[in-house]
Amino acid sequence: MPVHHLAIVTTDLDASHRFYTEAMGFTLVKVEVGPYEGGTGWARHVFYEIPGGGMFALWDLHDDTVPADLDPSISRALGLPEWTNHLAFDAPTLDDLAHRRDRWLAAGQACLEVDHGWCTSIYCLDPNHILVEWCTTTRRFTAADHAEALELLTAQAPAPTAPKGITLHTPDGASHPMPTA
Repeated sequence: MPVHHLAIVTTDLDASHRFYTEAMGFTLVKVEVGPYEGGTGWARHVFYEIPGGGMFALWDLHDDTVPADLDPSISRALGLPEWTNHLAFDAPTLDDLAHRRDRWLAAGQACLEVDHGWCTSIYCLDPNHILVEWCTTTRRFTAADHAEALELLTAQAPAPTAPKGITLHTPDGASHPMPTA
């Protein structure tokens, strides 16, 4: 069953709108405004179409009960590393993934590219310090993959699985291979 939309809070709607339209290539399709539930202010719900299907939404909150120092980063606000809770969008082919990487770089975003061996991903932070990912599955899963997944799911002390390659891409056109172990 497909996801209809994902929604996150932003503390800087202008910067988030630019990121999700310019760097991500999403299209603004709808904005709804209503009262802020449990408060006296209002909330704006901003919807974008995602290339390939589905939608993404931002919440822009305006109420005195919303903390002035709200950290919308999901992971960091919980005391976790930024890579834990993140948004991953499908890039159907490696050519599409390369196009999305180049779009990020043209928008001034550095990104990390990781070849996980079964998928390749690119990552960057949005204006809310939420990790955003484009991911391409690069091979079909086998019965051996399923068996290994089951084993690792219940292992008490599983051995780490290292990616095949990691590269940092910077907006100046440089690519920096990084250690994988």
